[in-house]
Amino acid sequence: MKWKKLVTLGCVVVMTVSSVTACGSNTTENQTVEATEQSEENQSDSVIVQVTAVEGDQITADVGTLTTASADASGNGALGGEAPSGDAPGGDDSGNGAPGEAPSGDALGGDNSGNGAPGEAPSGEAPGGEAPGGDAPGGDDSGNGAPGDAPSGEAPSGDAPGGQMPGGSSFEASGESITFTLTDDTAITLEYLQGSGEGNADDIAVGSVLEVVLDEDNQAVSVTVRNLNAGGGFGGSGEVTNGTSANTITEDTEVDSETYTSTGDDENALRVDGATVTLKDITIEKTAGSSSNTEDGDFYGLNAGLLVLNGATATITGATVNTSVTNGNGVFSYGEGTVVNISDSTIRTTENNSGGIQTTGGGTMNAANLDVETQGNSAAAIRSDRGGGTVKVDGGSYVTNGTGSPAIYCTADISVSDATLTANASEGVVVEGKNSVALTDCEVTGNMSNTYNGDSDENIHCIMIYQSMSGDADVGEATFSAEGGSITAKTGDMFYITNTDCEITLKDVAFTLANDVFLRVEGNSSSRGWGTEGANGGDVTLTADSQEFTGNILVDEISSLALTMKNGTSYEGAINPDGDGGTVDVTLDDNSTWTLTGDSYITSFDGDTSNITANGYHLYVNGEQVL
Repeated sequence: MKWKKLVTLGCVVVMTVSSVTACGSNTTENQTVEATEQSEENQSDSVIVQVTAVEGDQITADVGTLTTASADASGNGALGGEAPSGDAPGGDDSGNGAPGEAPSGDALGGDNSGNGAPGEAPSGEAPGGEAPGGDAPGGDDSGNGAPGDAPSGEAPSGDAPGGQMPGGSSFEASGESITFTLTDDTAITLEYLQGSGEGNADDIAVGSVLEVVLDEDNQAVSVTVRNLNAGGGFGGSGEVTNGTSANTITEDTEVDSETYTSTGDDENALRVDGATVTLKDITIEKTAGSSSNTEDGDFYGLNAGLLVLNGATATITGATVNTSVTNGNGVFSYGEGTVVNISDSTIRTTENNSGGIQTTGGGTMNAANLDVETQGNSAAAIRSDRGGGTVKVDGGSYVTNGTGSPAIYCTADISVSDATLTANASEGVVVEGKNSVALTDCEVTGNMSNTYNGDSDENIHCIMIYQSMSGDADVGEATFSAEGGSITAKTGDMFYITNTDCEITLKDVAFTLANDVFLRVEGNSSSRGWGTEGANGGDVTLTADSQEFTGNILVDEISSLALTMKNGTSYEGAINPDGDGGTVDVTLDDNSTWTLTGDSYITSFDGDTSNITANGYHLYVNGEQVL
């Protein structure tokens, strides 16, 4: 069934955005005007509901209202607090943990002190810039832990009540219920933390909160899947803002052994604008200069050491890049048609929201044999943000030391081979939304140190795949693959998947676990805006090819897993040892084995049970004991 894009959003408030759209959002100014007009027309016809049952095209739901939390002057309430991590306000690039790169930019607040009107959001520092009194706890690029890349930054003052994000709402049922029908003509939209994007029927699940416009036959004309944490003011300045540059190259040229410096606010040390340039043995020093909008720095390269944009091609060898400012991303590729080729170079950054190599807006980054190390929070060594792009890395060392700073934070198509990737206080890798990471013969180490505000409901992990709903990454199936090399988790689960579909392929990887969980697929509290609680699980396809692995696999009731083990794969562990969870389909070929370490509960099994070693435990398939 083909679902059409919703241009009219019922009575949802639609924010005006520029014609240069962010990743995951196709709304233009003209569409916004149209949506607003239609909103006024349909306002009386829309209804807020929470889904209680989905049977094919028939949706049954409780009718109710949305109540928005208020904020008081002390910073408590909806507007205060650490923004949820991830791209969502606060947290890290992934949105876990205390505000990381929070919607970057200064959080609700304007200046880096957290004071003032809304500043940048999803990417940089969470609302409010650095939270008064220092960094918000925890968060990494993935949003876990102390402030990470996640909507980056440090959260505003105080914790929002109950961990609710700025602008958070709650559903209150009226006691009435309705049943309506989806049709081929139903327009389905997903509401992000900032803006909206196209959705489909699969985005409507039990627990989803919807705004629905019905016709006289009780068929849905339009459905908006509401994000109860939307409207927190994240999203940067709303226009492409690159700042200024101390030195700009606009004509084709070759440069050898030059030094470029900057101490100005919102200023690059060097900018390559629309030209084809070869830079050999150059030095970049960005030693001072504040960022007026952290999220614009994350999205567009404002305050970066070296910014390449407007379709330029920069080939860089033997460079030394040092930055010591917020948003001091070392080398930044921005925009469609822009290409950075960088090799045999050293990059050091010390402050928050300062990645090593950064790619956004559809740019391309090709890196070889780099030595990259970052110290700040929300400072992934290999980093992408709104608009994504293509990143290829071959060889080198990539080290991060801040929270919310995975070695790789991905909102792009990223492939890395023969590299050492080390995150000393964060996840090793985070993939957000409809994007991909492919690792070949890499050594990955993750050491996530904390969770969002120390919340025991948060997850600690080495690799996270999720959707923050910030609008920085398209909604869709994420992809993670690893062949050869090693992945070491020093803390937490090996893999954590929430609020997204994803495909994982593993072949001949050496895993070292920190606990007994290899894979956790489950929903989240939605306190960071990652979907709606009760409807934000994960749907995972995992293929293990010639792979040895151990550890439990946990799939909750709102999630699913299709696990295939083939070509001599050996698995030692239990699946949902505490009983039934979500749908789990297991395929085991004749050359692969499974050794139980606990009772296991799955939905279906395709294979020969003689390849399963019970080890004193039992296997249950669709409720029946088969071993």
